[in-house]
Formats: sequence, C-alpha cells, structure tokens
Amino acid sequence: MKVAIIAGSVYGSAEEVARHAQQLIKDAGHEVLFNPRATLADLQTFAPEALLAVSSTTGMGELPDNIQPLYHQIRDVLPAAWRGLPGGVIALGDASYGDTFCAGGELMRELFGELGIREVQEMLRLDASETVTPESDAEPWLAEFIGQLNA
Repeated sequence: MKVAIIAGSVYGSAEEVARHAQQLIKDAGHEVLFNPRATLADLQTFAPEALLAVSSTTGMGELPDNIQPLYHQIRDVLPAAWRGLPGGVIALGDASYGDTFCAGGELMRELFGELGIREVQEMLRLDASETVTPESDAEPWLAEFIGQLNA
C-alpha cells in the first residue's frame, strides 16, 4: 500500500515522529512518501492509498507554518481520489495550553473528514508535558495503524 505522511512541525518533534512512522510503515512492507516540503502535486503524483498526518500545534491552536501552504492547497482542491482512503492523525501538543491542546491535529482531522478519509483509529494525542520521546510513545498507535492498513 502507498502511504503518504503529511507533517507540520515547529521545533522538529512532529517531524521526528513522522520520520519514525515512515520507517515503521516501510518496515511493514508499504511504500511511503514523506517530504516535509511536499506539495499537493507531489502527493497527487504519488497517488496515496492511505494518509497519515502528524502535526504539532502553535500559537493559539494553529497549524505550524511549514504545513499551512499544503493544508490550504488540499482544502482548496479536496482531491476526490482520496475519498474513502484509510487515514489517521497523530497530534502533538502541551496539555497546559488547555483548549488548544493538540488543536493542530484536530485541524488535520477535520480536513481528513472533509476529504472523506476514513479514520481507522482514534487520533493519538501526545502531551509534551508528559513525554520527552514522542516517537517511541507513538509506536503502539502506529503498530495498530499499520495493522489496520494490512487488514
């Protein structure tokens, strides 16, 4: 299966989680596209059969700057070919921010809903105030995500 990973990162943690996810998904026998600077055209050329978003949250609950252009491109086009594809979201945040905790991930989850992407499992919320190793903390969720892709 061809899996595209979209990542939004401020300080690099979400990008590290995405790189780790890329390796685990490849190790499971899937083809993976992960490029932090990917455009919608790159994704459409790859023709994903599943999508994974990994995003931190910045400001007052916004997506990081590096993912905003891609987010808006996808939102403007809403690629019909992605309707019904399996997908999932890993959100990074800090629970001390209250209402905006993992809001970047929530924005990606809402976009996936608009696209008709089938969420194969509940969004993973990683709390920076509780972990210093988000990539390893994501492993059980990723194992389940990969299992859903293989089902």
